[in-house]
Amino acid sequence: MSRPAIERSAGGVVVRSIEGVHHALLIRDPYDNWGLPKGHLEGDEDDVAAALREVREETGLTDVRAGPELGCIDWYFRAGGRQIHKFCTFYLVYSDRGATAPERSEGISACVWLPFEEAVERISYDNAREMLLAAARLVDGPRG
Repeated sequence: MSRPAIERSAGGVVVRSIEGVHHALLIRDPYDNWGLPKGHLEGDEDDVAAALREVREETGLTDVRAGPELGCIDWYFRAGGRQIHKFCTFYLVYSDRGATAPERSEGISACVWLPFEEAVERISYDNAREMLLAAARLVDGPRG
């Protein structure tokens, strides 16, 4: 059996304070699941540049700035008859203003700002939920 191909991507947990409450931005992906903006690194860009580019592209937000790294998730999938092991590094991404515009050409049908607790409940992917929880700990502090 051949070894899986390795792919790298990056993404962000986008946060904004709305009426004094920290919110996270979720996107609805082509599978009708709620997740986080992420995508492949392009050319010679690093993880941070890729994360910010993907956030801009998938959400339509232009006012974004990177915060600390939140962690890396990985998963396996099959594409084109081969097995792929994907690694995705996530960053805390701040966005203070601007309206969202989902990247419909990539199958993103909605963007929604939710308070962290609601976002953690709605997100469809367990590994992405861990990134949301890491972001919440950074912006809200530890929860007792």
